[in-house]
Amino acid sequence: MSCCAAGTEGALDMERAGVSLPSAEELKLSSRAVGPGLWQVDMSVPAVHCGTCITTVEGVLKALPEVDRARVNLSTKRVSVVWKEAVDGIETDPVNLARAIASTGYSAHLFTATEEASDALRNQLIRAVAVSGFAATNIMLLSVSVWSGADASTRDLFHWISGMIAAPALIYAGRFFYQSAWNALKHGRTNMDVPIAIGITLSYFASLWETIHHGEHAYFDATASLLFFLLIGRTLDHIMRDRARSAISGLARLNPRGAMVLADDGSREYRAVDEIRVGDQVAISAGDRIPVDGVVVSGESDLDMSIVNGESAPVSVRPGSEVQAGTLSLTGSLTVRATATAQNSFLSEIIHLMEAAEGGRARYRRIADRAAQY
Repeated sequence: MSCCAAGTEGALDMERAGVSLPSAEELKLSSRAVGPGLWQVDMSVPAVHCGTCITTVEGVLKALPEVDRARVNLSTKRVSVVWKEAVDGIETDPVNLARAIASTGYSAHLFTATEEASDALRNQLIRAVAVSGFAATNIMLLSVSVWSGADASTRDLFHWISGMIAAPALIYAGRFFYQSAWNALKHGRTNMDVPIAIGITLSYFASLWETIHHGEHAYFDATASLLFFLLIGRTLDHIMRDRARSAISGLARLNPRGAMVLADDGSREYRAVDEIRVGDQVAISAGDRIPVDGVVVSGESDLDMSIVNGESAPVSVRPGSEVQAGTLSLTGSLTVRATATAQNSFLSEIIHLMEAAEGGRARYRRIADRAAQY
């Protein structure tokens, strides 16, 4: 597939604008084999936040001939793509996956198991809720006076004050909806933020028109209140999804970042866990977690296997015993020969199963997503 194929123009524009995409080498190294000629890569897509976003990203990926399947996990904001190593005898360029996502307006970068969501967005949403809530409360107080029968001049004054309070609140607190809606429209699609942005904008300018022409009714209170409640929902959604990610992040933290690898000449070299290959011998000290699945070559120890069997009682291991990644050596030192890489380890499989279960779609959720598209 050519990089200039239909649908990649947006990705090329992003690359020209300085938005870097993962290279083919990075994507290949981050992929893991899941079948004959099939590889799976995980990419982070931080901008997705609704069912339409999921459908858009999955749709553009599934349209590629080299993609076998794709699934977006909204809680972790991650897309898992299973792609074919070759199509019709031609080797696949994995960069096309990132370009396809970028063509829809969503930035994509490689996902790591230890990646943690920043609290910056949560803090911004909370501040926006506070600003919109302050505006809605004060405008509502002025509206009560108008509803109580304020005369024409007083009514117009209160309407103008309400408009001046609502304007900065609409700009500051409503920017989340405006930015998302503009990004969607710019790439020829819609999402749930488009009607929201249209609604709050039209209600504000309709109220401003009424105020200029001394109308009896203005809807600044409805504009600010709608923005306030919508932001409360988005903030709670962000916090709940952050908590859902914490269980998976907790498991990922059980895996050490690196380990001491023994060379054939007896020397030791510290390597990142992702650089440990099958057949490498790893030295495990008492109190260390085992980084990869393997077989004990030498040494004896008691292992905390609670992550594997749920039992708190330690299990004794000796030469020839199989050990799993994430288990803790309690009493002795071991030398372990790796039988799987970190990406294919027992702990990694548990994380993938949890993510698959969390990201699975129930029947009612699929119906809701389909209805949201229309």
